[in-house]
Parts: sequence; C-alpha cells; structure tokens
Amino acid sequence: MDLKETLQRFMLLPAPSGYEKEMAYALKDAMAPYADEVSIDRIGNTIARFSGTDKNAPAVMIYAHMDQLGFIVRKIEEDGFIQLDRLGGIPEKVLPGLNLMIRSEDGAYHPGVIGTKSHHATPAEEKYKVEPITSLYIDIGAVSAGEVKEKGIEAGCPAVYRPSFQSLSRDMICGTAADDRGGCACLVYIASKLKSLKLKPDVYLVGTVWEEFNLRGAMMAARTVKPDIAICLDVVLPGDTPDLKSKYDTKLGGGPAVTLYTFHGRGTLNGTIAHEGLRDLALRTAREQGITLQRFAALGILTDSSYLQLEGRGVASLELGYPTRYTHTPVETCDINDIRGLGDLAAGIVDRIGSGFNLNRY
Repeated sequence: MDLKETLQRFMLLPAPSGYEKEMAYALKDAMAPYADEVSIDRIGNTIARFSGTDKNAPAVMIYAHMDQLGFIVRKIEEDGFIQLDRLGGIPEKVLPGLNLMIRSEDGAYHPGVIGTKSHHATPAEEKYKVEPITSLYIDIGAVSAGEVKEKGIEAGCPAVYRPSFQSLSRDMICGTAADDRGGCACLVYIASKLKSLKLKPDVYLVGTVWEEFNLRGAMMAARTVKPDIAICLDVVLPGDTPDLKSKYDTKLGGGPAVTLYTFHGRGTLNGTIAHEGLRDLALRTAREQGITLQRFAALGILTDSSYLQLEGRGVASLELGYPTRYTHTPVETCDINDIRGLGDLAAGIVDRIGSGFNLNRY
C-alpha cells in the first residue's frame, strides 16, 4: 500500500461538508481489498469491518473525517458575481485572491477566484486590513446571474479551495485538506496491516462526514457500529514554526501524537480528556514498537470525539494525531512519516485489546 500516493489521491478529491460522496466511495474502494465488509451508511459515513476472534472483547472504532471546510454560495448578483459565506472554520485573512472550485447542483465543479480590490486602487488605510468573508465575492468569469445559474450554481451550493498536492523537502507534503485526508489515508494503511493480524476485538475503520460542519457525523456512525472504544485520527498543532514555538512541544517529523486534552472555549463548552486506560495503552504500544509518541494538549480545537464519547453508556475515547502546520488554509503541511507512525501505533493498540480491557475511566 503506497501511503503517499493514497494521500495525494484523497487530497485532490474535493469533498466539502455535506457533499462527501466522491471521497466516501474512494475510501470504500481503497479499504475493500483488506476488510471483511465495507459499507456506506445512510448519512454517508464509510464503514469497514474487521471481524475479531473474541466476542467478549470490546468493539473498537477507529475513525477520521472525510469532509473539508469550505464555503457556501449565499447570493448571486445580477452582474454574475457570487457572494459567499463560511462552511466551517475558514480563516478570512488567507482568502483574497484564492482559487476556488464551486460545486453546481449536478455535482460538477467549476473554477472561480475570490476577487480582491486591485492593489493600485486600494487606499493606504485598506492595504493591511482583513476583509470579512461577507464582503468578498467569487468571480467565475460570468457577466450575469443567468450565466451563473446556467452552470447549475445556485444559492446553497458549496465551494472549496482548489485542490492541490505538493511534495516539499524531506518527506513533507503540502496542499489542501491534509486535515483530515491524512487520517483517511492512515485508515487505508491501518486496514492493510489489520488484514494480517489475528484480532481479538471486532474493529471498524470509519471515514466520517460533517466534522468541519458540526462534529456530528461520527455520532451517527457510532449508532451503527456501537463501539465500546473509539480512537479518533486527526491533526494536532505543531510548535515548530516561528509563531507557535512558544506554545507547543509537538513538531513535524517527531512522530504521531496522543492528545490528552482539548477544549473549544468559544461557542460550545465541549472537549475531551483522554481515557487513562487508552492513554496508557498507547504509551505502552509506542514504547514496545519503538515509535516516538508526542504529547499534545490545547485550547481552541475540537474533534468528533467531543460528541461521540457521549453515545450510549459512554464510549472510551482517545484522540491520536499527526502534526499539521497552517491548518484550515490551502497550504496545510505535514510529514508522511508521522502519518505512517500513526497507523503503526493504531494497529498496535487494537492488536493489544482483549476482553480484559477496562472500559471504565477508573
């Protein structure tokens, strides 16, 4: 299984929240050669099942989100310019002058750019001002609203950064939707490893929808899978750039990370505190397999775990990740070796889970 090629293929697939179809089927096809069964549930989650040998062992769900953040068409002007709004946590300061792709109602993608006032006509007091997204617009080259609508583009259609993938120095890669296509590629890598293991628990590898929109897709997958244990694969923030070196110890190329604490702190009072038994198992697995495991804790970031952990009687949950720079921009950057290490770690964890694992927090 070529991890880098799989990651490139996934990153170049546009899949905004709520419109993950192409990515869901791509992930399904990629995991099919390894799993006992792969299906797509009613809301679009891709679920691969690996049957275990011990029916008393807790069921394990390992998951990563398939969707990416983007934009929604809010209004089409009579002169053909398109007003937009957020679909997820878009950073406004990176938007002017960007290339986009708009999804029309027939599922086709159309190129466009986010217009910005010509530099030569921009007053000095505006040159360094960040414009709110509601004051920006998409230009697809149309001269009327009718021309836009002839392409099937209407209010409510989604848009994404133009998909890109680029290899940088060493084993770094850069592009769109590394968050969380790195996790999705990791699921395929894990699937290739699980095929040769004699697992005790039933294991489900799941690509989830809606994470960037409302963090609820994984909840719905859990209602199908009914896991006792859930392990989320997503990005963590690195502290190896000049602007963040005083905030985090994590770094690209330093190995996968275990997330011990998250808390959003804005809008929703939600977050996660790592299940100690799973944390200890992750640390032991990393030690026994010779994997360098970084530790991460942060405010202002959430994953699907925040709500999945509350399903049923409570799901023992752990978040694992790979450091990614410049999150939610078109140039997300990570190290392929961290993703490979994450897959080795996750596979090693489930290989060590049996009927005696304590699901309680204490």
